[in-house]
Amino acid sequence: MEITLRTVHDEDLPLFFRQMTDPVALRMAAFGPQDPTDRDAFAARLKRIRASGDVLRTVLADGRVAGSAAVYGEPGEREVTYWIDRAHWGRGVATAALRALLAEVPERPLYARAAADNAASLRVLAKCGFRESVRARGFANGRGEEIEEVVLVLDA
Repeated sequence: MEITLRTVHDEDLPLFFRQMTDPVALRMAAFGPQDPTDRDAFAARLKRIRASGDVLRTVLADGRVAGSAAVYGEPGEREVTYWIDRAHWGRGVATAALRALLAEVPERPLYARAAADNAASLRVLAKCGFRESVRARGFANGRGEEIEEVVLVLDA
């Protein structure tokens, strides 16, 4: 399977919204918007990201939209994030997409966050060179409760 990144097109947004409202994916990711079904808030957030200096890419698997990957935040505190459609889980798409994103954005350090029990995401991040920096507790909208979160860092 060929995994590539490209700039986000307007027609990607409904797919992103569908992917980001998948209840299984929301639970796995844990941390997300208070109301993931709020289409207006989703559109406003994506509009802000696309207009900012942040990097937002569409992930393609064999030419078809499989998800998104991004780097956002203030210099020195920038974070990576990715969201892959559940149909592509377990196939190396997230790892390949994150590697491509890291090649495109050479600045370091970069940070990432994952629920402590999200073994798949923690594996993706470790394969890409991230190491655990700290653990904390925070409220996870995707689960409606406070959970343990892992903060990871990718140094130079």
